[in-house]
Amino acid sequence: MARIVVGLSGGVDSSVAALLLKQQGHEVHGVFMDNWDADDAYCTAAADFQDARRVCETLDLPLHRVSFAAEYLERVFAHFLAEYRAGRTPNPDVLCNSEIKFRCFLDYALRLGAERLATGHYARVEQRDGAARLLRAADADKDQTYFLHAIAPSALARAELPLGALPKAEVRRIAFAHGLVTHDKPDSTGICFIGERRFREFLGRYLPATPGPIRTADGAVIGEHQGLMYHTLGQREGLGIGGRRDAPALPWYVADKDLADNALIVVQGHDHPRLFQRALEIGAPTWLGEPPAAGEPLTAQVRHRQRGQACTFDPAQGRVEFASAQRAVTPGQHCVFYRGDECLGGGIIRRAA
Repeated sequence: MARIVVGLSGGVDSSVAALLLKQQGHEVHGVFMDNWDADDAYCTAAADFQDARRVCETLDLPLHRVSFAAEYLERVFAHFLAEYRAGRTPNPDVLCNSEIKFRCFLDYALRLGAERLATGHYARVEQRDGAARLLRAADADKDQTYFLHAIAPSALARAELPLGALPKAEVRRIAFAHGLVTHDKPDSTGICFIGERRFREFLGRYLPATPGPIRTADGAVIGEHQGLMYHTLGQREGLGIGGRRDAPALPWYVADKDLADNALIVVQGHDHPRLFQRALEIGAPTWLGEPPAAGEPLTAQVRHRQRGQACTFDPAQGRVEFASAQRAVTPGQHCVFYRGDECLGGGIIRRAA
C-alpha cells in the first residue's frame, strides 16, 4: 500500500476521502493548509483546523499544518485583482487548484514521502492507454472537473480522488456512520481560501470604487454603478434600477461592460438576444493530454454546473463555436472541454465572438 497525503480542509468531503483511503489499507497523512492570512470574522481557518484535528484523532492519522499564504498571494490573488481591474470576472478556484493544491501542496506531499496526493474533489481519475484521464464525477450535480481542468498532467498522474464514484448524500452517511465531527458541516460556497464574506466590501479593500453610468443598449443613462468590478454578465441583482415609466415591467440584466467609458450596459428580460452568443475566443489553453483535433465534436462548459454544450474548437484561432447560443459568456471565466465524460482541458475566455 502507498503513503498518501490528504488535503484536509475541515469539511466532510476531505474527511471521508481520508477515511476511505485508510480503509483501503494505505498509510494516510492529513495536511491542513493555511493559505490566507486574515484575522477578520469571515476567516474560518482556526475552526476548520480544529475540525480537521478531530477527524484525524477519530481516524488515528497524523496531521501536519502548512502555510502557502505567500504563494497564494503571488500566484492566485494577484491574478484575481488584475482581472477585476481589467473588467473581467476571474475564477480563482481554477488557479488555486493548479498553482496551490496540485503544485505547491503536491511538492510538499512528495517531501513528506508520499506517493500520491488526495483531495475531496468530486471527479474521477482513470488510467487509459498509459496515461491518467480526468473524468466527470458520478454525481453530476457535484462534479468539479471544471475546477480541475488546468492542473498539470504530471499532477493528475499522482492524484487520488476517492469521492468520484459517490453521491454527496452517501458521503455524509459514511461520515455519520464513522462518527466524524464534520458529517453535518455545511458546504463552503465562498471564494477559494477567502471565505464567505461580503464580496463588495472585500474587493473594495484592494480596488478603488470607480462609479460610472448604467446605460441601456440604446444608450440611455438610467442609473449609476459603483464599479464595473462589482458586476458580471447576466447579473440581475444589485443593479439598483427600479421600475421605469418608459420601459416594460421586466427585470434588468447586465449584458456588457464598456471599459472605455466605464459604463455598464443593461437589457431587459432573462432571454434578451444581447445576452446570448454562439461563439467565443479563449487564450492559452492547457490540456491534460493530447489536444482535440480541429473541428472535432466536443462538449464544453462556460461555467461550473452548466451541462455540457455541443461545440467545436479551432485551435489556430482559439475559437469555440457552439451548436446553440450560450447565455452570458463572461470574459475571465473558463471554457472547459469534454469528450464524453473525459475532461480534456480548457482556457480563459477572452471575449464572445
